[in-house]
Amino acid sequence: MYALEVREHIMIAHSLPHEFFGPAQKTHGATFIVDVAFFREKLDPHNVVVDIGRASEALKAVLAPINYANLDEVAEMRGALTTTEFLCRHIFDRMAEATRKGDLGTDAHNLAKIRVTLHESHVARAWFEGPVGA
Repeated sequence: MYALEVREHIMIAHSLPHEFFGPAQKTHGATFIVDVAFFREKLDPHNVVVDIGRASEALKAVLAPINYANLDEVAEMRGALTTTEFLCRHIFDRMAEATRKGDLGTDAHNLAKIRVTLHESHVARAWFEGPVGA
């Protein structure tokens, strides 16, 4: 299996209003390193998994609405527990949609899966991975 990964980062504010989260119930900030890996069985006709530039641009576009945002105020996230795992799936869904729309190029439709990893700190990370059609 071949893979290509691009990286970006975001800074967000949010709260996790449930006693399970202890002090994180209060509004706090987080900086995430965001890695998105694209997987395929065979290279495309250009001998790549996906175009790095197009993948990087798609990731920036997906992250733009939540970068420097208070997630408690983002309409589609209002009322959600915006955990690192939740954000992984949120970003995955939008990257998979961008892939299906052709934002990563016409040959990207043959991707087997995508993995989104959010590095919350140097000791903790979470990810979501699934097929592009998930």
